[in-house]
Order: sequence, then C-alpha cells, then structure tokens
Amino acid sequence: MSPTSPAKHTGFNARRRTLRHLVASGTTTAALGATDALSAKLIEAAGFPCVYIGSYATAASRLGLPDTGLLSLHDMVDQAKRIVDAVAIPVIADAEGGFNDAANLWRTVREFERAGVAAIHIEDHAYGKHAEVPQRLHPVESVVNRIRAAVDAREDPDFMIVARSDAYWVNQDLEATITRLNAYAQAGADMLFPTMLPPPLLKQVRARLTRPVMVVDTAGYTLADETAAGASLVLYFGFALLTQYQALRQALEEFRNSADGGAVAGLRDNVAGFERFIGYSEFTERTRKYGAG
Repeated sequence: MSPTSPAKHTGFNARRRTLRHLVASGTTTAALGATDALSAKLIEAAGFPCVYIGSYATAASRLGLPDTGLLSLHDMVDQAKRIVDAVAIPVIADAEGGFNDAANLWRTVREFERAGVAAIHIEDHAYGKHAEVPQRLHPVESVVNRIRAAVDAREDPDFMIVARSDAYWVNQDLEATITRLNAYAQAGADMLFPTMLPPPLLKQVRARLTRPVMVVDTAGYTLADETAAGASLVLYFGFALLTQYQALRQALEEFRNSADGGAVAGLRDNVAGFERFIGYSEFTERTRKYGAG
C-alpha cells in the first residue's frame, strides 16, 4: 500500500490474524502509539507492523486534558476507527476497564470489533492512574468476570482480549500481580499485560505467566532488553504524542524568537513531501480520471 493513497485494506479478520502471528512468532514487536490518523500513517510508512492507540495520547490529542478517566467508550472507539481506516496494519486499542460491568461488556467488545481493531486490553485499575492520589484496583473476581464476558462477546475468534494488571504499579506486590494475571488467563485472556515491570523483573517471572506478555517500554532499557525478558509486544504508548509535543514546542519557540517562518525547521521545506505523503497527487489522478466536481 502506498502511504499516500487511501488504504487498500486487508480485511479486519486478516489484520487480526497478522497480529496473532506476530505474537506467536517468538519475536518481540514494538507497537508505537499514535495520536491520530496522520501519526498512524507515518508509523505504518516507517515499516512498523502494528500501531497502538492508548487513552493517554487520546485524552491529550482529542481533549487537551490528562488521562484521568474522562474518556468515554465513544471517544476511544471513534479514535480507533479513524486510525483503523487510515492504515492497513493491525491496531491495538486501550479499552480502559471495559467501560461497562461484565453483564454489559459485550457492547464494548462489539464496538471495538466493528471498528476494525485487532486487539483490546482491559485493565484492573479502578481509580487514580497517572495522578498523585490514592490508587485502587478492582477485585479479582470482578475483573475475571469482565474478561470472561469479553471473550464470550467477540464475534471473530482472532480478535484478541488482553488482560492488564496494575497490581505491581499500585502495591509493588509481584505475587499478587502473577496471581491476578494467571486468573485472567484462566478466564480466557489471549495475552497478559503487567505494568511497571522492568525487564529484570519480567524475566524473573515470565515463566510463571501462562500466556504471551505485552508490556509498556521501560525508560533506560531497549527493545532488545524487553526481548530478552520474554515480552511479545512492547507498547511505546507516548511515542507520537511526546515527540510531537517536543517538536511543536521547539518550532513555536523558534518562530517567537525570529518572527520568520523560514527560520522554523521543516515549515517551508517539507510542504511538497507532506502533500505527496498525504495523497494530493492521487487526488489529482482521480480528478483526471473521473472529472472535477
């Protein structure tokens, strides 16, 4: 697929099978976080085999707000669908705590599945993420029921349900983390997602986890370190968001100091390349073929 043309999509089922094959391959895959359709297209064009959409980047890019539980199911599904429609690689999406109780979680799964997402992760963090406030976890039994409900609700068996536990993040309790994750695996989760486990700790416990493992990248460690620790997928959840934030801040500073657009790196000299990438030439070709409006 040309990065400049509308995505010639493989079917959603094929993309889900692609992600499953990546996980089963024994290699470790970096899933870079996108903020929007454009950043997802750039990730795909750079050759990465999948893309991630998380609540941290979505809250910032859609609302200009921190990720403190404000996002709705509609917000996340709409963001996911826009990204799915822009690329032809599998999209992994953050489904927070499921947005519903177990009895109603079928709606969450169906919405993400119909949006074309390849995998979602469901977490056991009840309150307090990314904030200096008391943290809470959902009871194990409640999360087990949510995972069971999610697995039962999916229509495509290749749609992956990933169970995330923040037990180590909240309580620094490694044994509780392992116990929770294996309970979620028994409930049918396809992958397990422990948070805040750096590679040395993950390597220590990997053999005690009964499913493939997804992790968030750890500062100070490389993808090779995560590979050696046994991770199958590594989420660089803030990749596009934080690099865009830094680049735009720098560009604004340059312009404020110079009052000269030509002094801002990339502002003038990237226009033609950007327009090729985003698809203006293809639009011109279609106009020649089908006529102007």
